[in-house]
Formats: sequence, C-alpha cells, structure tokens
Amino acid sequence: MSNLDSHTLGEGDLTQFGYKQELNRGLSTADLLIYGLVFMVPIAPWAIYGTVYNEAKGMVPLVYLIGLVAMIFTALSYAQMSRAFPIAGSVYSYVGRGMHPKLGFIAGWTILLDYLLVPTLLYVFAAESMSGIFPAVPKWAWILLFLAINTAINYVGISFTAVVNRLFLTAEVLFLVIFAVMAIVAIAHGTGGAHVIAKPIFDAANFSAPLVGTALSIAVLSFLGFDGIATLSEESKGGHRSAGIAMIGGLFLVAFFFISQTWLAGMLIPDTTSFPDDQAGNAFFDIVGRISNNGWQIAFLAMNALAVGIANAVAAQSATSRLLFSMSRDGQLPRFLAHVNSRSKVPERAILLVAGITLVLGLFFVGQIGLISSLVNFGALTSFLLLHLSVMTYYGVRRKSSNLVLHWVGPVIGFLIIGFVLWNAESAAKIGGLVWLAIGILVLVYYSRKGIGILPEHRADASTEPAADLQPATEPRS
Repeated sequence: MSNLDSHTLGEGDLTQFGYKQELNRGLSTADLLIYGLVFMVPIAPWAIYGTVYNEAKGMVPLVYLIGLVAMIFTALSYAQMSRAFPIAGSVYSYVGRGMHPKLGFIAGWTILLDYLLVPTLLYVFAAESMSGIFPAVPKWAWILLFLAINTAINYVGISFTAVVNRLFLTAEVLFLVIFAVMAIVAIAHGTGGAHVIAKPIFDAANFSAPLVGTALSIAVLSFLGFDGIATLSEESKGGHRSAGIAMIGGLFLVAFFFISQTWLAGMLIPDTTSFPDDQAGNAFFDIVGRISNNGWQIAFLAMNALAVGIANAVAAQSATSRLLFSMSRDGQLPRFLAHVNSRSKVPERAILLVAGITLVLGLFFVGQIGLISSLVNFGALTSFLLLHLSVMTYYGVRRKSSNLVLHWVGPVIGFLIIGFVLWNAESAAKIGGLVWLAIGILVLVYYSRKGIGILPEHRADASTEPAADLQPATEPRS
C-alpha cells in the first residue's frame, strides 16, 4: 500500500488548494458508501417499475444491467478526479482544475440544474405515493412536511445525517429481503402462474437496438446519485481514494439490488405484456398485494414514500448545498452562501437556500414528473461530458499518464455513451437545458467582468497526488 492510499485527509490537503478546513470531517468510507446508496435508493424501481416494464418490453433487469455498464465509465472518471482533487466541488472543481476554471464553472452550473431539481423530483414522487395512502391530504402538504424534516436533519450536522442514512438504508434492505422471501415463496408455489424464467433478463423476440437507447435514458436517471458522494470529500476522514471506492462500490451494489428485485418481480408476472397507463404507476405495489395482502401493499407504499421523501431527499439536499458552498467559496455565486455554521459545521445558508428553491419548484412542478426528470438528465449528462474530458486533459495531456485504460479508453467510451444519451434526450429537456446553460454563461460573463477570480490559476493545477504516483516503476510497500 502506498503512502497516498493510507493517508488521512486533513487541514494540509485543503491548504494546497487555497482553502482552510471548515466542514466537519466525520464521514468514513462506509458512511460515503451508505450515503451513495441512499442517494440512489435501492428500492427506486418500485415507483417506476410499470413504466420501465412497458418501455423495455418486460426486460426491466436488462435496463439496469445496461445502465451499470454505461455508468461505470463515468464512475471511474469520477474516482480518478476525486483522488487528485479531494474537495467539495465535485465535477465543478474537477473540470476547473483539470481543464480550465471557466469550463469548471460551466460544469458546476449544468450539474446544478440536476442538483436543484432532484430534491424537487423526489418530493413530487413522495407526495404521489403518500396521496395513494392518504388521498384526503393534499400533495403540497406532504411536500412541506418532508422539506421541513429534511432541512432540519441537514442543519443539525453531517454526523447526524450519516446516522439517518444508516437507519433508512437498513429499513430499505429489510423490505427488499421481505419482498425477496415473499417472491421466492410465490414462485415456488406457482402463485398466479409465477415460475423461474430468464425472459426478464433477455427476451430475443423483443430485443432491439432502439430498446438499448431507451434503456440507457431510463437507467442514467436511476443511477444518478453516486456522483453526489464526491461533494462530501471535505467531510471524509478516509484517504484520497475513499470517495472513488464508495462511488464504484455503491454503483455495483445498487445495480445488484435493482436487477435482483426486478427479476423476481418479472417472474411473478410471466404472462404480462404491458401495464395499462392508469396502472403503471402502482404496478410493483399491485404485484406485492397479489402475493401477500393489502396490509403489505400499503407498508411497501409507505416505505417507498419515506425512502424517497426523506432519506433520498436528505442526501440530495446535502449534495446541492455542498456544490453551492464550493462555487460561492470561489466567488462564482454570492459569497454569503459559503458561510459555515460554527456549531454544526455545515453550510447553513446554502442548505436554507436549497430548501427555499425546492419549496417553490416542488409546488410548481406537482404532477409534472416527466418534465423534471428530463431536465435533471440534461444537467447531469452535460457535466459528465466535461468530466470525461477533464480526465483526458489532466491525466493524459498534462501529466503524461501511461495508464491508457483509465485515462484515455475509459473516458472516451464514457463520453460516447453519455453523448449518445444526451443527443437522444427529449426536445423539451434540450430546450430547457440550453436556456439554463445560456443563463450560466451570462453569470460567468458578469463575474468575469467584475474581476472575481475563478479558481485562481496558481491553484488550478494543485493536486494531492504526486506526479510519480501516476506511473510508478514498482508498487511502494506500506
């Protein structure tokens, strides 16, 4: 093991980037992994199972398998850049320091569209689920309740947030185990014609190239969240590889959860070709009711609402506030957002701003899940393109890395995959995304003319990773 691998992050690491340690370093690698899993939501397929089933001709597990293959290249690029720049800005910092500060601002601005809308999307999803249990309660009331709870959790501090993440992840995994047991019993007894089949994984009769494109678009949105781990780098007490390990490990683990539960669900309905539009939204929960009872169906609905409305939304709000903190610290957004609470060591003003924006957007976008989802995808995918370019520029060009697989081949493949999905995005998403990008360019011009620095050039190349560590002749001993 090299000295770098065993190194513990601390004050000195941020000093070389021109910052001081303000956030609380209280997260282990396991905490980062749990955070990423909670952000991606192991039970995410429940809410969209019927819709994905119809789009994928029943091959829902295949969608997530394709998504894993597609996103692993982006996760590897994130891991490379997080190792070199273990700071809170995520793709904003990686592109800014790996390529050019102004491109870093564009990357941060585009993924900000993703991060600002993800909490909104989650509250809308949760409100829809809760309205199925308590139809008399208006959806906006659920949005207000979830938002208040999550803002309080984030405000208390990152250590408390980590505890909440562990509790919710445990609950989600428990429900997955319960579903697996119920499904296996039903398949063993042939309940409703259930039996073991491979058709949900691959159905040659219905497989086509356009299906792969559809699968990629769906899967990218499902796996968004692993990248949020990078925003917590300044709160990690692990080594420089900590965030990268958590991102890649979380991606594989959540893919396992996605594939296994949707395969089981597919085997419970082997003769179903598609779900009617009015039943697609609750298709998974109807399957649960079919193999158990109404009580379990309601319990699964409630778990889904709480996982999305609280656990997932807490993680999303954390990531968004850290991105705002990092960009405002560099003077690319109003500097008052860089304020850190002296007691809880969290960027309190950024947290409160995210809460306010989410409240307005949540109430405005109730019932418009499709539009929010497409805009979220545009913001994330555009920043991912710049991320892949930053790996090639920083490692391949600047540091002359000889690791062709990680620093050239992987990023090129990742760039092509992300570019394909972005090219085939809905027109509304492209228009909305380009408008957001145009606003970002105007903001960039404004700050540039005011002479406010963007990642000062003398700090842009700073890295905690020694140049020699890129291509060592021999592996150093611990």
